[in-house]
Amino acid sequence: MLANVNVTKLFPAAYKAQMAVEEAVEEAITVAGVDRLTVDLVKLRASQINGCAFCLRMHTQDALKNGETADRLALVAAWWESQYFTPEEQAALTIAEQITRIGDLHTAAAPKVDVESILDAKQIAALTWVAIAINSWNRIAISSHYPVAP
Repeated sequence: MLANVNVTKLFPAAYKAQMAVEEAVEEAITVAGVDRLTVDLVKLRASQINGCAFCLRMHTQDALKNGETADRLALVAAWWESQYFTPEEQAALTIAEQITRIGDLHTAAAPKVDVESILDAKQIAALTWVAIAINSWNRIAISSHYPVAP
């Protein structure tokens, strides 16, 4: 069990640095022309895998505000089993899974999506940064025991 210590309050400079990463990631998303709902899906999927309740709630709310449907949100955890997601979204979700599971890729079966035939290099790089950043946020929120109440 992780200690009950809020790392963001005890070391605010590190939190500020994480916010700077988030700002740079937002710029990369814009430059690469990645759709906002695709970004929401990446953040949501990584947060599902990591079990981050705080980020799951936040990014579900963000996705709904950005026009996502409840039907699609209900299927993110098994996206490869549905026909709800575009090839670009499938590629982005593949990136989210690969980055989030980077430590056990050699043992986990990844969905078979040819990311490089769907997305260009800038889109792949931007979405990789989204996945890296959300994984960092998940770890911050989980290890700091961010409260998640109705």
